[in-house]
Amino acid sequence: MSKKKYLFIGLGTMGFHMAGHLTRSKHEIHVFNRSYLKAKGWTKTHKGFAIKSLNNLSQSYDGIFLCLKDDDAISDILFKSKLIESIKAGAFIVDHSTTSLKLVNRIISDNQIAAKKITFFDAPISGGEAGAINGTLSVMLGGGNKNILIVRKLIKTFAKNIVHVGPNGHGQLTKMINQICIAGLLQGLSEALSFGSQKKLDMNKVLDAISQGAAQSWQMENRAETMLNNKFNFGFAVDLMIKDLKIALLEAKSLDLNLQTTKDVLDRYNKLSKNGFGNLDTSSLIKLLK
Repeated sequence: MSKKKYLFIGLGTMGFHMAGHLTRSKHEIHVFNRSYLKAKGWTKTHKGFAIKSLNNLSQSYDGIFLCLKDDDAISDILFKSKLIESIKAGAFIVDHSTTSLKLVNRIISDNQIAAKKITFFDAPISGGEAGAINGTLSVMLGGGNKNILIVRKLIKTFAKNIVHVGPNGHGQLTKMINQICIAGLLQGLSEALSFGSQKKLDMNKVLDAISQGAAQSWQMENRAETMLNNKFNFGFAVDLMIKDLKIALLEAKSLDLNLQTTKDVLDRYNKLSKNGFGNLDTSSLIKLLK
């Protein structure tokens, strides 16, 4: 197999580690970040190349990976730079960000992308920072069959669960469902832990008793202890969850579907953010019950 060139854009909490795992593909990996120092720092611990600007690229890429904050950041990268010009005809773009369906539709209908027959995959991720570090993320892959085999092989370097959920847009819709589930689970876990603590129970024993039964969840397994210890300086930020839940509720509104619990949890996250806790992990919901 000939060596390909891939560009990974966005070296945040998740992307930094994902790009690192991608180097295990044995292909040539280039990275770009809004802060060049962050990209240059990545090259000190990983085999690859840092890119200073997307407007004067001398490279021609076989594929692009995106892991960015929101719709605006992705739009700026794809439509306000000369990035598309540096992507080979017939190549692919994989977007691991969580975005709106409106953006997905804009990308797949873009004339320049269509003219070059570039395949697009909306491929949001789940598994948190630990999943990115350990290369055990879950990926919800939306798109067609063209290029899917090579895309799956590359994603496998940083994910253990890759599901092709359907055509373009279905990846983002699946991520919305994921975030709706997490919001309800974390609120329920917050209430349960607060109830037990105020009843002066031995919460370690309580968790031992219930964690192998129907109440068990990833959130309980990975967040209950830190929630009880009031530790939230890690993980998935409240402000990002606010963005994700707003996207989900906007789609629900288009269906005239009332997701009351999700609305209530969003209100709670907004309260945390306004109180200066927007950078804390989403499990910090419990702070509102103390």
